[in-house]
Amino acid sequence: PAVSPREVEQVRGEVERLKADFDALRRQYDERLSQLEQRLNQLGGGPVTLAAAETVAQPVPDAPTAPAAPQAPADQTAAAMPASSSRVFNPDTSVIGNFIGAAGKNPYSTQPSLQLSEAEISMQAVVDPYARADFYLSAGPDGLEIEEGFATFTALPKQFQLKVGKMRAQFGKVNTLHTHAMPTIDRPLVTDNLVGGEEGISDGGVSVSKLIHNPVLFLEATGEVFAARSDVFQGTSLSKLNYIARLRGYHDLSEDKNIDLGVSFASGPTNLNEAYATVFDVTGSPLQNPALQDLNRTLVGIDATFRYRPLRRAIYQRLNLRTELIWNRQDLPDTLRTTGFGVYGLGEYQFARRWYIGGRLDQSARAIDGDLVDKGGSVFLTFWPTEFVQIRSQYRHISFAEGEKANQFLFQVNFAIGAHGAHVF
Repeated sequence: PAVSPREVEQVRGEVERLKADFDALRRQYDERLSQLEQRLNQLGGGPVTLAAAETVAQPVPDAPTAPAAPQAPADQTAAAMPASSSRVFNPDTSVIGNFIGAAGKNPYSTQPSLQLSEAEISMQAVVDPYARADFYLSAGPDGLEIEEGFATFTALPKQFQLKVGKMRAQFGKVNTLHTHAMPTIDRPLVTDNLVGGEEGISDGGVSVSKLIHNPVLFLEATGEVFAARSDVFQGTSLSKLNYIARLRGYHDLSEDKNIDLGVSFASGPTNLNEAYATVFDVTGSPLQNPALQDLNRTLVGIDATFRYRPLRRAIYQRLNLRTELIWNRQDLPDTLRTTGFGVYGLGEYQFARRWYIGGRLDQSARAIDGDLVDKGGSVFLTFWPTEFVQIRSQYRHISFAEGEKANQFLFQVNFAIGAHGAHVF
């Protein structure tokens, strides 16, 4: 409908009145702020209590005044302020419980039928603008130990990053994962046989990494030095060290697909007197009580991960495919040597918002005898009732090199409290 000039003038006049009222309110608040600044200067920069602010600030004329809320005494307010401020300096703390049940037959397993296998306590915080600290304590049936505890210096020149403390070595993918972050209840056979099992290559040391970014490929080169005191590398003296090197490449194939490739190398001493009661040579003859000596061990690994997650159905559907190939070379007494190879392939598919299904195939030689090869397979189903609880079931079959077979049904419940930071992607 047509608008008359009179109605236009009425609207224009109303707008002008609102502008005038707004300017008046702004001037009044500017005056109040000026008075508060003068009062603060008179107090020497100290804190201004609510009572003082109310004394200086006058109510806006003709404006409705709400009833004042009851104020706490000044001494109580001052006493409460330090307590609330101190919480800023406390680290993010969480506890994750890992409950596992097992049923079936495994002649080489001592796992109980029901057990809270681990309670992981994590404390993570920023130390200063240049570093952060992460601590993970693992409490289990054997006691409490430091699973990881390290400081990360993130502001080094040339995009270098330094870690110092006890940490999991950057060898492959599975070795870097904590128990609750695994996609399966157990670890692959190649990890158990060649890379130290649950503990893996984890020791005190120094890690230096270099990040290389470009529009096509993300690269990360890592070099690490550890004390030879892990389940994989052990030296006869405190001066012995083991070395880790890794090169990782990451590339987005499309907006919903990416691929992650890595090459890892590990080398260090092993003390067969501590690790094995009897050492066998290539003919099968036992070498009883070999002389105390450090025998070199070398591991080479290749890992590949493919991820698919459609953006429009990201909370309902995704696919992860992963494999690791590991070659082991172990020196034996009397200039003998054994070599072995292990591999696993794993697939995990999310078919509903909280449901995942997957499978894994395993094959691995033994570290001390490459002619003994274990084979196995698993299928698993995972359900997330909430973000803090995970329920998983798994069927596992293993054919051991000696001819024995294992058939087990595993059950797992993971539950978490507190803020737990993200792990390695």
